[in-house]
Amino acid sequence: MAKHLKAMVMAAGMGSRLEPITLNIPKPLIPVANVPLMDIILSQLHSVGVNEVISNTYYLADKIIDRYKNNNLGINFNYIKENELSGTAGGVKKCQYFFDEGEDFIVLSGDGLTNADIKKGVEIHKMSGAIATIGVKQIPHEYVSHFGVVVTDNNGFVTEFQEKPQIEEAKSNLINTGIYIFNYKIFDYIPENQFYDFAKNVFPKLLLEGQINTFEVREYWSDVGTIGQYKQAIQDVFNGVYKMDNLHITETNLGNYIAGKTKIPQNARFVGNNVIGNDCKLGEYIMLDNCIVFDGAEIPTGAELKDCIVLPKGAKVSKNTVDISKLDCLVK
Repeated sequence: MAKHLKAMVMAAGMGSRLEPITLNIPKPLIPVANVPLMDIILSQLHSVGVNEVISNTYYLADKIIDRYKNNNLGINFNYIKENELSGTAGGVKKCQYFFDEGEDFIVLSGDGLTNADIKKGVEIHKMSGAIATIGVKQIPHEYVSHFGVVVTDNNGFVTEFQEKPQIEEAKSNLINTGIYIFNYKIFDYIPENQFYDFAKNVFPKLLLEGQINTFEVREYWSDVGTIGQYKQAIQDVFNGVYKMDNLHITETNLGNYIAGKTKIPQNARFVGNNVIGNDCKLGEYIMLDNCIVFDGAEIPTGAELKDCIVLPKGAKVSKNTVDISKLDCLVK
């Protein structure tokens, strides 16, 4: 590993598929078992020797900047504020000044929850001599139509991309995880001040030159991009599918919970797996069944909630929040 390996965490997106949560919280700060997603990402980077990180910010930028400009994660956090979204590659281009000429660097999405072996990815990248290396994940074939599919040769180099192909047309069950290792030469392929995307604009050019390698992510990965995926990620934490440090799960007769700094009434009942944030007000005789209760939320006495995401009073909600199919249930 290089002594001064740097990284970028892409943090500009609006996360519209996670509304109404993201009306109040930028996607990188969404809590996973009461730990903001980007805390987890920065800690992972620090664990592989990265201590210099930059992010492009746009939506609810100040919330991200305020959290990380002084942090205790061992990361020197730098940032840019974008006035308008510029695409995945365009956002990286704006951070070119931060990286060292001739060096490799890591780019991660601010919504990726993973135990991927990034160190292994960097080593494979360096050995390959490629300009770009993509973390790819094998998934069940029936799910390929939801993802960008990556087709490789026997050496792991990319021969073709398929964007959300029909199951019968998919040539692979490897998907792009949004974990990238780039050489500084990547910037030669991205113009300045243009909306530019890796998948649509950059990778096709690199593909023609045989410059995209892959490394397989055998560990846990989820892009936490929808309400359903977010709920599943929480279940994966409880079930040990995704392993978190310093996790304290309280077991009860019927179910389990993870709680922040909140007083739990003795007569509260828990079914399934539940997360309760900090500074919540929980009434007596409540029952929670597979619920996620955000910081500062209130649950009135006697409430029985199932499969709910509970936001605090005063939280912004979208017009379609009333549509129970979107969130199952929402207390506000």
